[in-house]
Amino acid sequence: MSTPETRPFTIAPEHFDAPDAVRLRAAQRIEIDGTYGRDTEPGEKPTAESIAVFFVARDTHGAPLGCGGLRVVEDGVVEIKRMYVRSEARGTGVAAALLAQLEVAARALGAPALVLETGTEQRRAIHFYEREGFTRIANFGPYVGAPLSVCYAKVLTAPEA
Repeated sequence: MSTPETRPFTIAPEHFDAPDAVRLRAAQRIEIDGTYGRDTEPGEKPTAESIAVFFVARDTHGAPLGCGGLRVVEDGVVEIKRMYVRSEARGTGVAAALLAQLEVAARALGAPALVLETGTEQRRAIHFYEREGFTRIANFGPYVGAPLSVCYAKVLTAPEA
């Protein structure tokens, strides 16, 4: 008989401007700039004031592995911002666990849905979100007319009792 495996990482809320959160977002920016050549993000950049909740995943030694946050946009809908996992932690379940935590937090905020924007060249991210139940939608808000953006949504159901 096997026992459930313990995840080799933890996920906890952290301030958007905490040092490891800043470093993870900087690593994401370097990776995105390497793909697109420059900062191509349309719209207002997320800030500590605009992010409702931000999570950091850490390995068993406390090293940061990934992050993700939520920003309330309109009608209570919540946008995923700065979802990122270091390359060496990809494929280990960190991204799926972060996304699951973001969904729990979005429900706690009363959000009827989650939305997100990713880039056309971020094929692994596109595949990941589709696998996790997100559906492609028309670009919304600042992403309307942004040729390098693709947007997704996921309707949130109430947690099962």
